[in-house]
Amino acid sequence: MYPRSMDVTLTQLRYFVEAAAQLSMTGAAARLNVAQSAVSAAIAQLERHVGTQFFIRQRSKGLVLTPAGELFVRDAQAILAQVEESIDHARGEHQSVAGRIRIACFSTLAPFLLPGVLTKLREDHPALETEVIETDTLGCINALLSGQADLALCYDLDLPDVIATSVVDTVRPYLALPPDHKLAGKENVPLSALSGESFVLLDLPHTRDLMLSIARLGGQEPDIRFRSASYETVRTFVARGLGYSILHQRPQHHLTYDGGRLAAVEIRDDVPELKTVLAHLKSHRPTARVRAVAQAVRHQIVAAKSARP
Repeated sequence: MYPRSMDVTLTQLRYFVEAAAQLSMTGAAARLNVAQSAVSAAIAQLERHVGTQFFIRQRSKGLVLTPAGELFVRDAQAILAQVEESIDHARGEHQSVAGRIRIACFSTLAPFLLPGVLTKLREDHPALETEVIETDTLGCINALLSGQADLALCYDLDLPDVIATSVVDTVRPYLALPPDHKLAGKENVPLSALSGESFVLLDLPHTRDLMLSIARLGGQEPDIRFRSASYETVRTFVARGLGYSILHQRPQHHLTYDGGRLAAVEIRDDVPELKTVLAHLKSHRPTARVRAVAQAVRHQIVAAKSARP
């Protein structure tokens, strides 16, 4: 007689993974385009087959993964990824990639890369359905661990060992200065030349620590006068003369949303570069869908650099 685990179906695993990602039977049903009763029944059957409870059902707050559920969700994701990879091999890499892929993207990278990436994917793989989550570093990590995302486009900042990365770009920080700043016309300046001036901090988890560590290379603690989690708000503050900032991503022009302008000046000091990476769980082998996204990302990075003045 076969053990009870042999009764587990791929449908049950898919429903379980989606419910774990949404932490809601209703949300999972909506994403899967099936009835909520079908999701609930499949997960109940899965729990009976395995012999343990994966969710705590809270009537008003949705689902909470049990410790057993947290462990099982990664294994379930790996199984489904392996099945998808086998199907991809059977179809052949030359065919257009189909299905759904979910991408978590660091918020400051999104406006620079995602439009071109999604356009490229639509042109090359029209049958591929792409979903995007914009978030910070911790959000990207959690999206991968919870199954809400298949891969993440983010910076290589404090990513845990369970996540594998592939570097797609390396960028050097620069100084963002008001257009009438005395150093705005310089080709490059040392950070010490800005000691005592007001600093506008891009205040995102992990990012803030990196920016402050770079600013401190000037020999003094930066004088933080304003901070914002919005990349464009920081640029606007700088353009208005409210301080200088340190940034990585470079728009194709120096205008801000409100019509202001700022100057981008190279940092003369030896400063750390920041790696942009594609990340996925080490337990998951990259599928054809993941490889298609990676190819589109690299294409967009090359296109963006060639268009930069």
